[in-house]
This record gives sequence, structure tokens and C-alpha cells, in this order.
Amino acid sequence: MRSRRFNFLAVLIAGGALAVPSAGFAQAAAQQSAAKSAPKRDLNGVWQLQGDGSQQPIAEDKDIPSMTPWAKAKFAEEKPGYGVRGAAGGNDPILQCDPIGFPRIMMMPTPLELQQAPGRILEFWEREHEWRPIWIDGRALPQDPDPAWFGYAIGHWEGDYTLVVESTGFRESTWLGPTGYPHSENMRITERYHRVDQDTILYDMTISDPAAYAKPIVGPQRVFKLKPHGEINEYPCVYTEEHEFTQRIREPATPKSAK
Repeated sequence: MRSRRFNFLAVLIAGGALAVPSAGFAQAAAQQSAAKSAPKRDLNGVWQLQGDGSQQPIAEDKDIPSMTPWAKAKFAEEKPGYGVRGAAGGNDPILQCDPIGFPRIMMMPTPLELQQAPGRILEFWEREHEWRPIWIDGRALPQDPDPAWFGYAIGHWEGDYTLVVESTGFRESTWLGPTGYPHSENMRITERYHRVDQDTILYDMTISDPAAYAKPIVGPQRVFKLKPHGEINEYPCVYTEEHEFTQRIREPATPKSAK
């Protein structure tokens, strides 16, 4: 009887009488299964931003909202050393070996290590050997923090696989990216680190800064991949090396129209 029932079901499926799961349904099921395989409330490891190997913008130019008069004036003063706005004598902080700050450092093509400790998660970037604590002990953001290169960050878990981070208190001297988009000290950033499986974090960022932009900047979703055997190497910014490169390579290659 069992054999006859099996044959009958096979005929129905072959004839289209029974629907089989669509490719979309199968993909969604696979993604859900993969998400369940991620360790709960755990972001430990060395992670690599997936990109083209260059520094990524916070958002494409077309997705940058209108700037306020104050921000337009600041933007006009910025002189990147590279790209379409590249100019000799550029004043990009990265050329002076000043800390490039947050959130720009998240868009670098160098690894990031996340380590969890009691009450906090530590982010440690290979670039510049800089680090930032994200406090997850229930504290609130300070009302008037002293401006810092990497701001002041607090976080909480949304379910078992998503860390939500709020940060503020940033130095006004840093840029949002290599193009030179400015920000004020009142900038506030919301991040979401969603670990969908053992090897993948989906990363979202929204920047709110009414003093500089007409509406929030919503960056595209980024992907970070785990480097299971990765290590953070020594990669400080050395001014003598940066200055020598500027004189020998960067400024001679600057388009004449930009000078």
C-alpha cells in the first residue's frame, strides 16, 4: 500500500497536479536556514568589507541629500588628493596621517576585527590600528559628549542576530569619505550589523545631520565576510612615507585641470 501511494504521488507531481516549491521559496528557505546557523549574539572575528579593493563612498553622489549653506561652504574648502576632485596640495586628513575617523574608516578595504567583552564590543581596524568601543551595558548616549575621532557609541541586540548601534560626538574635522563631504559635531549615526550566517554580516548605515544635510544619508547595504584565519596586521599611517608618496607619485599624476 505504501509503494502504491508513493507511485501515485510521483505521477501527480510529474503531471503538475501538485505544486513544487518555487526557486524564490527555496532560496528564502535556504537563507532562513543559513541565518539559523549563525551563532547567537556573536560578531567575534576578523571581517572584510566586500568591494572593488578601493575605499568606498558612504553613498553615491546622487544619493547625497542637498547640503545646507554651512555644509556647502565646508565642502568648497575640502581638496581631496584623489578622484574627480583631486588637487595638488590636497587637505584630505588621510594625506596628513590624521585619523580618518568614523564612519569613513568602515569603508576602507582593510580588515576589521570585532571582539566582545563584558558590557561592550570592541572594533579594531587594521587601517591606522584604531579602535572603538560600542557599549552594550544599557547606558544612554551622553547629552554633550566631547568630540572624538570615532565618536561615542552604544548598542543593543535586536533579536539574536542583529546589533543596532547609535553613535554621536564626532570631531567636525573628519570627512564622510574621500570626496570631502563634511559633517557637523551634531552628526548622529545608526548602524545595523545583521549576521545572516556564519560567514556574512549585512551592514546598514544612516547618517542624520540637520546642520549639514536636508535629510538623512542612507548608505547602500554593504557585505562583510568573515576571514576565519585572518589576523590584523600592523598598518599605521606614517607621515614620512605618505609625504614621499605625495611628492613622487600623487601630485605629478594630478590632472592639470585640477591644479
